[in-house]
Amino acid sequence: MARSRGMSVRARLALSYAAVIVLTGAALLTVVWLFLLRYVPQGSGWMQGSDGRPRVVPSQGDLVRAFTPPTVAMFALLVVCGLVGGWLLAGRMLRPLGRLHEAAGLAAEGSLSHRVSLPGRGDEFTDLADAFDRMLAELERHVGEQQRFAANASHELRTPLAITRTMLEVGAADPSVDRDELLARLAAVNARAIGLTESLLMLSRAEGAVRSTEKVDLALLAEDAVETLAPLAASRSVEVDTELSPAVTTGSAALLQQLATNLVHNAIVHNLPSGGGVAVRTSSEADAVVLVVGNNGARLSSEDVEHLTEPFQRGARTTEHGEGVGLGLAIVASIVRAHSGELSLAPLADGGLVVTVRLPA
Repeated sequence: MARSRGMSVRARLALSYAAVIVLTGAALLTVVWLFLLRYVPQGSGWMQGSDGRPRVVPSQGDLVRAFTPPTVAMFALLVVCGLVGGWLLAGRMLRPLGRLHEAAGLAAEGSLSHRVSLPGRGDEFTDLADAFDRMLAELERHVGEQQRFAANASHELRTPLAITRTMLEVGAADPSVDRDELLARLAAVNARAIGLTESLLMLSRAEGAVRSTEKVDLALLAEDAVETLAPLAASRSVEVDTELSPAVTTGSAALLQQLATNLVHNAIVHNLPSGGGVAVRTSSEADAVVLVVGNNGARLSSEDVEHLTEPFQRGARTTEHGEGVGLGLAIVASIVRAHSGELSLAPLADGGLVVTVRLPA
């Protein structure tokens, strides 16, 4: 916004300090003046001193003439001291704002790694600087995540397109290619690209705030997800065990349904080659509702688990079979954040993963 330049804050503070000093001094001198003149006669007179000699008693006019020059000089001194002292004091007090202004300017130019790091004891300025540093750290983290996400998304979207182009070039160059097989492979690649696009759109939607909320029972959503994915579980010989107690929360029914479906789907896909199991539990607590999905599978380290909610992070089973796009748990994490909930992942000692979602009741 274009603004006309006005008086600086430092100058205004200096003038304010000087005005306070001058007004205080003026009030003090006025009180002294008034109370002093009350007990002084109008005209000059004589009185006998303690030594018996006559002495002249000054009149009010004599005192005014004697008192005025030092009073004027004192006022001038107060004005100078107030302005100089106020200027120096205001500069010292406003120095932290200069560092904040510098950091804000660097951030506006794209440098989010700079920090104010204001030293000293806690006060309003240090609180503001610390909050500004936290904001910069959060912005730097979000920008880094977006850059990594954009790079990964570009790579993931480019891969099926490159495969499709290669298939088409081979089919055009070799008339003996089985057209039915080629069409089936193209359909599979196209389905993967469509799935990736839909996942990206869902992730973008989940990152936004939940605008419309309604009462939702996680138990019903989890039951629906288990029923929907039952054929997939059967094809992989994965047994799904459920223990669903009412767990009513408020939020977006569509997003929470996607959350439950993604968790159950991941638990089935990231499982043992055969004979694995998936456990789905819902429960209610005093101030929260809980959805827990656990499965058997490959052993995961704590370092592996820390990165599973990042976009395009796939498990070993998914990578091996070429399924998924690595956005399932990233979407879950975004939905949980949008509903002010908590998401925790814990690896099992014998292999597998337990995912716990805790949402406000």
